Amino acid sequence: MLPRIFDLFSQADQSLHRSRGGLGVGLALVKSLVTMHHGQVQVHSQPGTGSEFVVRLPMAQSPEVFKNGSSERVEHLQDGLRMLVVDDNMDAANSVAMLLRAAGHDARVAHDGSSALQAALEFLPRVVLLDIGMPGLDGFDVAKWMRQEPALKNIVLVALTGYGQDSDRQRSRDAGFDHHLTKPANFAKIQQVLATIPK
Repeated sequence: MLPRIFDLFSQADQSLHRSRGGLGVGLALVKSLVTMHHGQVQVHSQPGTGSEFVVRLPMAQSPEVFKNGSSERVEHLQDGLRMLVVDDNMDAANSVAMLLRAAGHDARVAHDGSSALQAALEFLPRVVLLDIGMPGLDGFDVAKWMRQEPALKNIVLVALTGYGQDSDRQRSRDAGFDHHLTKPANFAKIQQVLATIPK
């Protein structure tokens, strides 16, 4: 697990008796926050000896350095994207939105296809992270509708889904998705996609 332990939704034990366990977002959030502060986080582990997590953060050398760092953070927030996260798993959607807000984006959440359509028209997001496998209106239907709505003509649609076969990727392209990411998603991959999108 060490190479993937900071990936979003990554869990070491996914057996049924842990079905009420966490979602696998805590360490991804830690890495995101530490990286935002220009730091590093590492993990070391050996069987039977436990695990050690080390967070290293730079220390300001003077008040001026701290002030400059703060102004960079304000500028970073102003450069964020308007984003809508759509997932019928409320914890998953809220966790992804929390990570996006921590990275400086304006993120809102919807938990089904119908509310996603309404939120998109009211909020006019630049990017939609859209789960495909939802009851009622699934992600394919939502994507097709958004592509037909003039007010959303410049929207970037990103499939964030458990479906990762070639046929699923082709179907998402046909529905109008610009990108296709499979769960468990590495938050760094989400950030790579967002980095390609003009503000």
